[in-house]
Amino acid sequence: MAGLYVHIPFCASRCIYCDFFSTVRLEERERYVDALCKELTDRLSCSPWNTQTSFQTIYLGGGTPSQLTHEQLSRLFDHIYSSCSIEPDAEVTMECNPEDIDHEFLTKLRHLPVNRLSMGVQTFDDERLRFLHRRHTSDKALEAVAACQDAGYGNISIDLMFGFPGETLEAWESDLTEALKLDVQHLSAYSLMVEEGTRLHQLMQSGALVPLDEETSLQQYIMLTEHMTASGYEHYEISNFSKPGFRSRHNSSYWQGIPYLGIGAGAHSYDGRSRRWNASSLDTYINGVEQSQVYSESEQLSDRDRYNEYVMTRLRTSEGIDLSDFKQRFSPFHLRYLLENLKKHTDGGNVVKTADNIHLSVKGIYVSDSVMSDLFML
Repeated sequence: MAGLYVHIPFCASRCIYCDFFSTVRLEERERYVDALCKELTDRLSCSPWNTQTSFQTIYLGGGTPSQLTHEQLSRLFDHIYSSCSIEPDAEVTMECNPEDIDHEFLTKLRHLPVNRLSMGVQTFDDERLRFLHRRHTSDKALEAVAACQDAGYGNISIDLMFGFPGETLEAWESDLTEALKLDVQHLSAYSLMVEEGTRLHQLMQSGALVPLDEETSLQQYIMLTEHMTASGYEHYEISNFSKPGFRSRHNSSYWQGIPYLGIGAGAHSYDGRSRRWNASSLDTYINGVEQSQVYSESEQLSDRDRYNEYVMTRLRTSEGIDLSDFKQRFSPFHLRYLLENLKKHTDGGNVVKTADNIHLSVKGIYVSDSVMSDLFML
């Protein structure tokens, strides 16, 4: 089993916080879809991937996949399904922005195999949306979710952000209240991150903006977990909440170490022993694929790398580390190292350890980066 990730880098405009590879060169969409189809064919013709690889999830991320035309999306999916072995019950997710969703879009979308929608709402406050340079309004986000529900989509996820400069607990609670009214199946919530190279980073560096203090941000996260769990959502990963039965299968595969093939500019792949990533340049990617030479880099994962990734991804989830599985994957030395460095966190109440499991406590979730850092092999 494996997952397929397809990166669609096109955006109508760039948000000030985004550090994912994206471009506003919409005139290149047709060539890009051609390149995606060719890359997929080429990648399936060489090890470790092949036409018999069974994909259980497909995820169109970006960028903004909903910026592709219906014809381009149809051609892409036709190629995927004719080239790959796709599980009959595959989860097929497409990211979309509220401003792209209307009756015509949804009518055409029903002819595609997409069965899960992930919508970048971010906030229901129009002033903060303008601050982020988002193109939609709060009303448009509400209308878009309702339109998707009316169209029959029963697996919808929305993204929210907290930790805005100057954001109060009351303002964040208002966002959560609006989100819960929508009764969607899944919610991802992230603290606003300041990534180097973004417009947000420039504003912070210049002093034009002051980051929210850590204590308020922590209280916002606590409020998030309390509101979501009280409303019947499973807190199954640090930033993710779902109704029972609606966890993101694709993203869960990342945390479970399941291999995935990534195609597109800047896309990453993982085969269990190595990672590969394509060049984050539209021209370099398209020209390379057209010449049957995708420009990419790769690395073989050492035992230390695999141990560190395992600890990081498993501790992000509510299930934590299954010690039986850990012992099958790693040596007694790795187990001894894990348990020795774990002791201060079990003593401090950040981690719960049983005979066969290790997972973060509620307290430990709030300091998860520190816990994981202490368990990593340097």
